[in-house]
Amino acid sequence: MLKIMCGETLGVLISDERVETAVKSLKVEFGEQHVWGSKCDVRNAEDVKNLVSFSQEKLGYIDIWINNAGSNAYSYKPLAEASDEDLIEVVTTNTLGLMICCREAIKMMASQPRGGHIFNIDGAGSDGRPTPRFAAYGATKRSVVHLTKSLQAELQMQDVKNVMVHNLSPGMVTTDLLMSGANTKQAKFFINVLAEPAEVVAEYLVPNIRSIPTNGSMKPTYIRFLTGLKAYSQIFSRLAFGARRNRYVLEE
Repeated sequence: MLKIMCGETLGVLISDERVETAVKSLKVEFGEQHVWGSKCDVRNAEDVKNLVSFSQEKLGYIDIWINNAGSNAYSYKPLAEASDEDLIEVVTTNTLGLMICCREAIKMMASQPRGGHIFNIDGAGSDGRPTPRFAAYGATKRSVVHLTKSLQAELQMQDVKNVMVHNLSPGMVTTDLLMSGANTKQAKFFINVLAEPAEVVAEYLVPNIRSIPTNGSMKPTYIRFLTGLKAYSQIFSRLAFGARRNRYVLEE
């Protein structure tokens, strides 16, 4: 059986109460013996180390580790207007936190005979395109791609054959984080045209993630839900036929 460890989307904003609520709901759906949860501030190395220990205690081994914690401090504004606190939260969560989690996951998986796979989730800006109103977030997500490539090269250089780091791209997901920025004409347009609910994205991503350790491949992958072709096709359908107008938010 595959053992999967996944971070929470809201990163440092998650609370004990939210963990307990999520775990309770998932246990009802999947069974007591298949779900565990623990709060972790990814910016804190000791928290991450404790999470590794917790995961090993509950699961025994980890086949898949998904780094999903991320934040834009729920702030959509020009960089010149961003507070010190917001910038610190974004960078320490999205960049420092990712580095700490990758470090601890690699060390843990390298010690497992069967190794494991780490998936780093990218986001807006990861392809180098500008992200006005959330420039800091975009810059940190651009660094995700570079970090993943560097870790792939490091593992190869060190002749580590049982651990691989991959990129995972969910596209635009209708989380609270995304929807909090739906306050401009452009943002509403792209959210309606390109965004999808988490369950729709997961339905595509999860089987693809699970297939990698199942088929024994140790080659790096970049799994994308919202490809460029899909995005352009949906934008064309909107402009040509009015598709997806007002799908999630009312447009002016």
